[in-house]
Amino acid sequence: MTARVLVVDDIEANRRLLQAKLEAQYYTVFLAANGVEALRAVEQHEPDIVLLDVMMPGMDGYEVCRRLKNNPATAHIPVVMVTALNDVEDRVRGLDVGAEDFLTKPVDDFALMARMGALTRYNAVASELRQRQASGLRAGIDSDDSVHVKDVPARLFVVDDNPRTSARIADMLRAGGHQVITLLEAGDMTGLNELGVDILVLSMLSDRYDALKLCAHFKMNAATRSISILLVCDPDDRQRAGRGLDLGASDVIFVPLDRQELLARVRTQARRARYIEMLRDRVDRGLELSVIDQLTGLYNRRYMNNQLEQLMQRSLMGGRPVSVMMVDIDHFKSVNDTYGHDVGDEVLQEMASRLKTNSRVMDVVCRPGGEEFMIIMPDTPGDLACAAAERIRRAVAAEPFKVNASVGEITVTLSAGVSTVNLLGDTIADLTKRADTALYQAKSAGRNRVESLAA
Repeated sequence: MTARVLVVDDIEANRRLLQAKLEAQYYTVFLAANGVEALRAVEQHEPDIVLLDVMMPGMDGYEVCRRLKNNPATAHIPVVMVTALNDVEDRVRGLDVGAEDFLTKPVDDFALMARMGALTRYNAVASELRQRQASGLRAGIDSDDSVHVKDVPARLFVVDDNPRTSARIADMLRAGGHQVITLLEAGDMTGLNELGVDILVLSMLSDRYDALKLCAHFKMNAATRSISILLVCDPDDRQRAGRGLDLGASDVIFVPLDRQELLARVRTQARRARYIEMLRDRVDRGLELSVIDQLTGLYNRRYMNNQLEQLMQRSLMGGRPVSVMMVDIDHFKSVNDTYGHDVGDEVLQEMASRLKTNSRVMDVVCRPGGEEFMIIMPDTPGDLACAAAERIRRAVAAEPFKVNASVGEITVTLSAGVSTVNLLGDTIADLTKRADTALYQAKSAGRNRVESLAA
């Protein structure tokens, strides 16, 4: 897995050194010599990751990072600050403006590649979700393409078998407003997903368990794969920390722990988790909007045609019958003309409810448009489909429709046409045309009735 990386440093030798290291691992590298060039390069090249020097003349790295994170078009790009400074306050300042991590000069090769790998994996998930969301936007599913992430308290689980350090970590996190459970309090590590854990703080300092094995286990388990893992390790154990990042951990913090840095890193991971969660929700909502009729909650024409095509192919290959029931509300225009479109909408919603309530779980109830509905009945021959249609017709006519208080109740009936797939060869158009013709016959014969048309 590779990525496009922008390296920003005012010293050419430093730029070239990082370029050589990254290109040796097949990353595509772009270069910028100062803050202004960096902002221009981000706009031009759309990098996946930015390696950003802190100490630059004019606009320093902190200001560049702040501008990138404040711009909705670039806020999602991970920024790693590269600096000769190694003070906790400098790291916290970078994290406060939105940087994902720090690398200290001279940059350790193993730490660099481990960090790049972790961010690249995160980017792969986020990028796919953004592309799927963008596809929905192009299809007109949703008009808002912005994702705003708010800072909210995270739910953390601390894995550290040392009572003193476990309590200290928990106290620092709770003082920051987060909800914390420790391994010593819980007794075991089961049910993390049920507890709603966002971040797992995993100490690598214990001799009683293998932290890397636990990291691999959590990332292989579907129930815990989405939980962010923050590794706590010794500064002299960078190689194992890098291995943890390779296995799927999201971040590393070194002991002795600084409260400000711990809270800043937790905030970064919480923001990232919320961002992915919001993208998933947006994609799921887009998928739902693409197949659901928003007024009635039934499936729309797109989904109806897709299901008909699949069921008819299966029917023609295996000889299993498929029937459809085409439904039209009787005298619906007069409802709108007499009571208004608001009441008309209530009638459509109640009709949808009665059709769904009186259909089988396996049936597909759709609203292709207007006052027309269709029920697709898999594995149903014509005689059973007609019987089901008659039962549904009676259920609709049995009780008046309750609408808004000023109107009260309205008597509503339906007409229906039924057709069954011709196993000798049929198309969706053939099947629906026969159902439509049968529906027309039902209306011509006086409405509030069911007609069927053989193939």
